[in-house]
Amino acid sequence: MAIVAVLAPDNALGFEVMLPGFVFGAANSVSGEKHYDIRVVTIGGTSAIASVHGAVRLETDWDLDTVADADTVVVPGRAGFFCEPDDRIRDALREAAARGARMASICVGAFTLAATGLLDGQRVTTHWEFAAELARRYPLVEVDASVLFIDSGSVLTSAGATAGLDLCLHMVRRDLGAKVAADTARRIVMPPQRDGGQAQFIAYTDPQSPDTSLQPVLDWMQVNLHRPLTLDEIATHGAMSVRSLNRRFRAEIGTTPLQWLLRARVHRAQQLLETTDLSIDRIAEEAGFGAATTLRYHFARLTKTSPQAYRNSFHHVGGAVRPLHHRREAQRDASR
Repeated sequence: MAIVAVLAPDNALGFEVMLPGFVFGAANSVSGEKHYDIRVVTIGGTSAIASVHGAVRLETDWDLDTVADADTVVVPGRAGFFCEPDDRIRDALREAAARGARMASICVGAFTLAATGLLDGQRVTTHWEFAAELARRYPLVEVDASVLFIDSGSVLTSAGATAGLDLCLHMVRRDLGAKVAADTARRIVMPPQRDGGQAQFIAYTDPQSPDTSLQPVLDWMQVNLHRPLTLDEIATHGAMSVRSLNRRFRAEIGTTPLQWLLRARVHRAQQLLETTDLSIDRIAEEAGFGAATTLRYHFARLTKTSPQAYRNSFHHVGGAVRPLHHRREAQRDASR
């Protein structure tokens, strides 16, 4: 029987704290055996976890010493996750990893794991909205905001809270096989498999600070998405060298100018697919891809679906989104 320790310090997000037990407990139930011993871990046996109803007092039988015995440690997100975690938590996580425990984070729980150094040199994910900040704070971590979860063997990370369900189900599949995972998914009424490589549905945003020094450059790039912009032209507009441009993009936004430009163009294509009846060829031109084949390639790479399938799912008709059954049909078509 494997011990799964779920970290629940003060301000941990209640839904994410309960989520692993929901999945691993269901796996125990459908298999008829107790493969997992799920233990919610606090500092000193109690904590105040965050929920939509405010702080909820949590009392458990397990404290941080339990982490030392765990086979899998799950780190949920917490309110105030930009703040450094308690030193006792960092030490416990490092010791567990050094002993060979499997480490997993849900959503912004990646910030807690990153603070321990355990994500250095790893490709990881987190909620798309905070991915750039994770990359900025921890430059040794390779952050990929485009996927639902990443399995690097001993370290696993997931995007938003519901992607944590996918990650836990993935661990069940890895531990107990496809049949138990499929039965578990049916028991908790969720799709039997969403691959980690499936894209997050990202709402495009500029950097959080409106007065960032790159904002005029970003605004200009946004207006000129339809043009074949080069690094030299972007740098010239910003009155800086290409080297400085790349350095400042990394520091302020967490990505490169060309990667930001590519995502902005895909976002423009998404907007046009949602709100217009323009042809795919015309959208490719308007978004700056030039040709439909180029649009399809980059669109599929970043969203894991095709432009047409995306339009079928999200195109607005008379101010309303297509009915749900149409969206489901489009999603099935896209997965074939």
